[in-house]
Amino acid sequence: MNRDELAFFNEQLAAMLRLGIPLESALRQLTAGMRRGDFREEIEQLEADLAHGRPLREAVAARRLPALYQQMLIAGAQGGDLPGLLTLAADHYRETHNLRTRLLGLVVYPTIALVTSMVVSILLAVLLAGVTREVEFAEANTSSYLLWIPPALFGVVLMSGFVAGSVPVWRRALRWSLPGFRDASLARLAGTLSLLLKSGCRLPDALKLCAELEQVGTVSRELLEWEKRLARGEAAFAVPPARHRPFPPLFLWSIASDREDWLSGVSRAADLYRRRAAAKAEMFLYAALPVMVLMLGALILAQATFAIRVVYLTIAMQIGDFGL
Repeated sequence: MNRDELAFFNEQLAAMLRLGIPLESALRQLTAGMRRGDFREEIEQLEADLAHGRPLREAVAARRLPALYQQMLIAGAQGGDLPGLLTLAADHYRETHNLRTRLLGLVVYPTIALVTSMVVSILLAVLLAGVTREVEFAEANTSSYLLWIPPALFGVVLMSGFVAGSVPVWRRALRWSLPGFRDASLARLAGTLSLLLKSGCRLPDALKLCAELEQVGTVSRELLEWEKRLARGEAAFAVPPARHRPFPPLFLWSIASDREDWLSGVSRAADLYRRRAAAKAEMFLYAALPVMVLMLGALILAQATFAIRVVYLTIAMQIGDFGL
């Protein structure tokens, strides 16, 4: 289940609870209309445990649900406002989904352009390789290998991107390194902290949970370091010295701007970096992507120029052989 489906599920569940429908009955009705999958099975098991009188905390802990979602269910039940927290969770998941959809364009469109360029380049190389084999002048034969340089470059780029996206550790590291994606990661982290604080979770506990969710070495270590500073009574979000850190000074300043109200600070940081990520995605799609397409076209044009030269020399030789 993607984030948009999870947001829709939470909205429906919150609406049913506000109508006075018991939690287990609401879960039973919702799962009846869900598609088969791990999430549906876990919710069905949760409903069965609740129907047998098992406490919600124990029932949720026994399920393989997202850690953040478990926290929302438990906090909502303990605070007596489960529909309210489910609505907040739905908003969080929908905002995350919308930003993720925008950022996917940064991957999908360049991939389509690369694949199309590689196919065209390979076709040109295959066709022209046959022509050069029929030509007897040395320049065409010795330069024919140049036809395969553009397809090779396209293949290397595509394979590198596929490998980097397939390995979870590398994918998470890239998400915290690439422009736009890093801003989205900061926005998601701040949004998660904001959601946890709204649910009544203490800031140290929220930082510890976020460290578990991120699973990125430098990020998790920094979050745990913040938690230790809070325990010692120090300024947790102090701007670090001039060295590599996963969190930029602006992010830290946004959170620490109101030490009396951490929720206000993390909400401000989430909104700021969500807008930054969206703006960078738009800038890339409308500016950087056309430039990249022009560069790919230039490679194919260079390949086509060589092809035209080979054809011209071939015709010139044939005319010479006929004595024209």
